[in-house]
Amino acid sequence: MTFSASNSTGDVPDFEEVPSGARVVKVVSKDLKSLSLDDIDEGLRLKGYIPDRSIVLAVYLALKLGKPLLVEGEPGCGKTELAKALAELLETDLIRLQCYEGIEASQAIYDWNYPKQLIAIRLLERSSSVEEIEKEIYSEKYIVKGPLLRAITHEKPGPPVLLIDEIDRADEEFEAFLLEFLSEFQVTIPELGTFKAKVKPIVVLTSNRTRDIGDGLRRRCIYLYLTYPDKQREVEIVLSKVNGVSRELVEKAVDVVNKIRSQKDILKKPGISETIEWVRALAELGYSDITFQALKDTITLLVKAKEDLDKLDLRNLLGIEA
Repeated sequence: MTFSASNSTGDVPDFEEVPSGARVVKVVSKDLKSLSLDDIDEGLRLKGYIPDRSIVLAVYLALKLGKPLLVEGEPGCGKTELAKALAELLETDLIRLQCYEGIEASQAIYDWNYPKQLIAIRLLERSSSVEEIEKEIYSEKYIVKGPLLRAITHEKPGPPVLLIDEIDRADEEFEAFLLEFLSEFQVTIPELGTFKAKVKPIVVLTSNRTRDIGDGLRRRCIYLYLTYPDKQREVEIVLSKVNGVSRELVEKAVDVVNKIRSQKDILKKPGISETIEWVRALAELGYSDITFQALKDTITLLVKAKEDLDKLDLRNLLGIEA
């Protein structure tokens, strides 16, 4: 199935036959809730994201119920990529708020363009009163919109996907602000008043579980936990991302990665993204099989801490007797 935008005003996605026999789903904001589970599954796959049923169900329910999607899991398991693929599937903008320690609400909403304001002051100071200058420089054209303000003032037909990435890095005060934002989808700028979303954005929050997310935020969201995929699904994911490699090579690569993950003393286990980059590196170096030398040359693409490297027996990973 291929997804494409449409100006259709119907309540149900339009389907048409294309020469290849594939269906074309025309997604517009009015018919998001009428997308089926199969539409989401096939659409994500076409965008290079291979979902399992739990992912398809969570995305479906988030769209159907109009609720934010909270995605938790280990680093490198595809949380951020899910939001990107969803935006591509719906052919809408992805607006990303990257959280970090110490982030404040004002940084997520807006800032003033101070250089532009200073230029305006110099141009107006001889011909305008103080009140007129203040009215000018604190107008909307001098605002630098942050991710949240961009999301609620989005003017295109369909709602944007608002990705609030790594919410666990922010503190509880910022989380409380987000909880209020997600209930109202509005922000207030003292000099300009209140901005409220005409169309609610589709919200995806991600967390690496470095701290517990509050119950209030959890209750507001559809919850999805992503962990390492089974072998078959990970092989399909890698094959969809890396061109020109054999299935046999990828299957062997996934076996090695799973052995590393199974070692309880490895602190920073490789995620799906590391598997993809490792296979890509093997291909770039011309390896068509995972030999001891191939693994020795590329192991740092999988394990990126000296303490973990020291715990690995490369021969054992390949099933080679010492």
